Amino acid sequence: MIVFIDESGDPGFKLDKGSSRVFVVSMVIFKDSSRAQLAQDKLFELQKTIKAYPEFKFNKLPNAKRDAFFQTVSELEFICRAVVVQKDLIYSPNLRTKKESFYKFFIRMMMEHDAGILENARVIIDGSGDRNFKKQFCAYLKRNISKEAVTKISLKDSKKDFLVQLADMTAGAIARSY
Repeated sequence: MIVFIDESGDPGFKLDKGSSRVFVVSMVIFKDSSRAQLAQDKLFELQKTIKAYPEFKFNKLPNAKRDAFFQTVSELEFICRAVVVQKDLIYSPNLRTKKESFYKFFIRMMMEHDAGILENARVIIDGSGDRNFKKQFCAYLKRNISKEAVTKISLKDSKKDFLVQLADMTAGAIARSY
């Protein structure tokens, strides 16, 4: 099982000064590597066809290219799970003031409350932040997620992985619906 995670929105709470009203974390799950490889291949071909460079990013693509993207992935076999955080309903001082804690907490919540889907999963998360944050983040998830559910966690730049881009596109579409 291979899982790709990305988010849409920001962890900030200045809702009247430009922070997003919702934060969405999306998890795209492929039951096996052959399905993931097929998706990679289809998205590689689509990128060349519609000239979506340097990557598929929901908030940067015009509507016609978004539509082509979702038409292509509608034919693929994967599961998408997401967490939508309506930030005006968050009262925890820790989550409201510590952006890294906010980000880590909601990714962990999505992975913990997976409805039993995750099993021996390799998880790839869109990687941002400095090296120290990445190391602490992976260690945090490994401490808090069942070893039977997740066997490996790594961070990867979305520009280098079409399936992380798929997670971005699903998160962006869900966020847009809110």
